[in-house]
Amino acid sequence: MLALRLVPPAVLFVASCGGAGPEPASEPEAPLFRDATTEFGLPPAPDHWPDGTYNTPEAMQGGVGLFDYDGDGRLDIFHARIPVPGDPVPAIENRLWHQTEAGTFEDVTEAAGLTSRGFGQGLCIGDIDNDGDLDLYLANFGPDRLFRNEGDGTFRDITKEAGISGNRWSTAASFFDSDADGDLDLYVVHYLRYDREKRCTDPSSRPEYCGPRSFHGWADILYRNNGDGTFTNATAEAGIVLPEKGSRARGLGIIATDLTGDGIQDVFVANDAEANQLWVGQGDGTFVDEGILRGVAVNSAGIPEASMGVVAGDIDGDGTLDLFMTHLWEENNRLYLGSKSGLFRDRSAAASLTMHDLGRTGFGCAMFDYDNDGDLDLAVANGAIRRRPPLPGAPEGFWGEYAEPNQFFEGDGTGRFRELDASAGAFVRDVRTSRGLAVGDLDGDGDLDMVVSHVDNSLTIYRNELPPGAHWVSVRAIEHGRDALGAQLFLTAGGRTQLQAVIPAASYLSSNDPVVHFGLGSAASIEEIEVRWADGTRELFRGGEDWGVDRTLVLVRGEGEVQ
Repeated sequence: MLALRLVPPAVLFVASCGGAGPEPASEPEAPLFRDATTEFGLPPAPDHWPDGTYNTPEAMQGGVGLFDYDGDGRLDIFHARIPVPGDPVPAIENRLWHQTEAGTFEDVTEAAGLTSRGFGQGLCIGDIDNDGDLDLYLANFGPDRLFRNEGDGTFRDITKEAGISGNRWSTAASFFDSDADGDLDLYVVHYLRYDREKRCTDPSSRPEYCGPRSFHGWADILYRNNGDGTFTNATAEAGIVLPEKGSRARGLGIIATDLTGDGIQDVFVANDAEANQLWVGQGDGTFVDEGILRGVAVNSAGIPEASMGVVAGDIDGDGTLDLFMTHLWEENNRLYLGSKSGLFRDRSAAASLTMHDLGRTGFGCAMFDYDNDGDLDLAVANGAIRRRPPLPGAPEGFWGEYAEPNQFFEGDGTGRFRELDASAGAFVRDVRTSRGLAVGDLDGDGDLDMVVSHVDNSLTIYRNELPPGAHWVSVRAIEHGRDALGAQLFLTAGGRTQLQAVIPAASYLSSNDPVVHFGLGSAASIEEIEVRWADGTRELFRGGEDWGVDRTLVLVRGEGEVQ
């Protein structure tokens, strides 16, 4: 039985690709990524952004989310925004940008009912009621918000009735099925117990943003989905308990999927200037922190670092997920390679990454195949949090001392990378104070684009200008009537097997398109896709004549062969 559904033509983008062309060149002649922000209809960066007041939250810009909120087959953009520095009323509306049939974006924030004001930080997207449309959780510096998608292009704030409470500094968040009951639960990462009155200085006694060690941390929260539109705080019941009420847990990043290879969902939390946690699922809805044991809590020298963003992917093709996270300048970004044993190794130096990032402050990050050659690449959005001498190309004024260029690294499929400079185009040429980063195929041409948020509340769309040639396929995995968050897909094409996981919540406070993207190179057909669902069940979907490439496939649980 052919266990496959093709996206209907009304919502399917198919690239104009011919036959199996040559593999993409490693040194493209034209810049890879172009600033297409205004072409897509988004406003340019403001001409002026007020000087900072050394209030730390104002330097921690919110994230960006890519998702199809109205089911029209086109990706839309949600931007969590922060108030203007010095604003006596520290609250602002976020923005929802709807993609029109013309391929441009329009502001529909008010029409969609997302007008609540706050201090936006992170977000996560998922279907909490299994009704087929995507709901939104907004993590704030202050009370969080949960918005239910009404299915008619609008959202309703159900925070209070859903049982969501608290007034902490929330940063990252992720929906995932923590207890394998078919409903999406919610993990919320918290940051600092911030004191607005505290002031800090740099080594020259000049005012500076306070670092994380100036404050105690907040414990995270796990909300269990009750299946009736409400959630229960199950943090202690699930074993997610740290000494001193989490005072040394200052989280900024999250990954939720099976990271240990036992078929049970885990949660990785990236902490700022403290040891990271790897909450390993025990199969009964409880978790144990095995970050130290499994090698991801600290670097190879045993030192905790200032972890910001985090992303997971199989960069060396061994069938296990690896972790990459961004750090402060004077620290290196960190790459931990996974293994069949569920243990990780710090391979940052061996991957040829450490020679490039010591002088940068990484926040957002993405691991994706920019050129569809079947190898994962790395993008890092940079921007300092401590004053530094202005770099060439930096804007004048206060924020020029915090601006840094982004970085892009091309992977070779074996776990090694090389940095692309001018060939990566505007993404690495722009010198900004960047924070969030999310990826998705905005224009439906078969390659992945990037959206980056900046400290001045602006967004930049970097359009991928990859020429036609290499094949690709995007896959949407569905279970319980919704996107199968946490599932892992093993696709075999051209005699090669690739692993991609459905992990929208990643990077720094951001959310990627839940549809996973595979670059196929010259392979013109797909042999099979094995899906490992969030509860550990394995299901095989076999290819056939109807399994074309350069399109989006939808795999529905129960329509394949259970293994």
